[in-house]
Amino acid sequence: MIQTPAAGRGAVWLGGVLVFLFSLTPLVAWLGPLGFAPLAAVCGLAAVWALRIGKADRPAAIAILVMVCWAVVSVVWSPYQPAKLGNSTAAKLMAEAVLYWAMFRAAAGAAPASRALALKVLAWGLAAYGALLVVEAASGALIYRSLRQAIGDPIRPDLAIKNVAQGAFVLAVLAPAGALAGWRTGGGAWPGLLIGAGVIAATLGLAADAPTLALVAGLLAGAAAYVWPKAAPRVLAAGAAAYFLAMPWALAAGWKSGLLQQVEARVELSWSMRLGYWRHAVDWIGDHPFRGWGLDASRMFGPGITLHPHNGALQVWLELGLIGAMAAAVFFAVVLARQARAARDPAAAAAVAAASAYLVMGAVSFGVWQEWWLAAGALAAAACLALQSPSVTERP
Repeated sequence: MIQTPAAGRGAVWLGGVLVFLFSLTPLVAWLGPLGFAPLAAVCGLAAVWALRIGKADRPAAIAILVMVCWAVVSVVWSPYQPAKLGNSTAAKLMAEAVLYWAMFRAAAGAAPASRALALKVLAWGLAAYGALLVVEAASGALIYRSLRQAIGDPIRPDLAIKNVAQGAFVLAVLAPAGALAGWRTGGGAWPGLLIGAGVIAATLGLAADAPTLALVAGLLAGAAAYVWPKAAPRVLAAGAAAYFLAMPWALAAGWKSGLLQQVEARVELSWSMRLGYWRHAVDWIGDHPFRGWGLDASRMFGPGITLHPHNGALQVWLELGLIGAMAAAVFFAVVLARQARAARDPAAAAAVAAASAYLVMGAVSFGVWQEWWLAAGALAAAACLALQSPSVTERP
């Protein structure tokens, strides 16, 4: 097919969007990860004219559509009702589904030269951010605190450490794509090493243990997908589906046996609190297992649950019931199964690693609907799609 000048200009534009997105990623991660939501929205808006849903993408897109539609419907019976439209998670989800998907697909439509530039920018930007995290971890977030002081907005040292550590969660999810992008664009292993050092430093010096846990789990999953390119992604897809569908019942069995009570008594306070949230969530899931309690209902279950259960599967079950859990299971199963290859493919392995890291992080930390966290997932997906070779990427 002959590319028209208009199509060529469109590909260059999408490449520019990708470069812009990846250029700001390290800065947003450091200064305030909440900024990923507006960044992804702006980039999605810039690429929405080229939005496509290819045949291979349809199962995942349908799962998102079902999830969003059911979430919107569930507002009717949810005990949480936002005071104004700007606080409506339902309204945000509808916009995010379109804009974040458009941002994701921009990676496939970008011109090859600009896509290569974007990947180089991503790799070295994340490497620089990793090095910065090492310094921040060693100094108690001194650079961040100094910046806040300079702009007339001083911050307590403990809050500064907490804020800087939050970016490490995003870095862990982006690490597989960033490391492979660095290798492919001539940086060798250095970007990957610096990114990994930043994640580990955040755990050791900024009290953020989840990023390293997620990164290790992601790398193990990615390694399995590389060694067994056909079987491993499919096995992991089944595991992701089982996680979303069986989590409440597996935890219920653990408490019934007494095993989780013993674990809760021995772990540190943060993990003991998580287990407490999970126990309460499982109890309340049993009241409305099919329809759920409604979108954002988790906010109303304090003090047993603070804001959300700190587990993605339990939050989906609690708020959207079986329908929501099935939609989430289908989405992640499709994402992972699509990475199955007949031969070893580093880009597919990186995608498996990123998706696995995102799932692990969501299982112990953030709320499912937090817009910045959804944006971070879409950003990681765009980076992985940009790494896909033309032979395995469906063009828009």
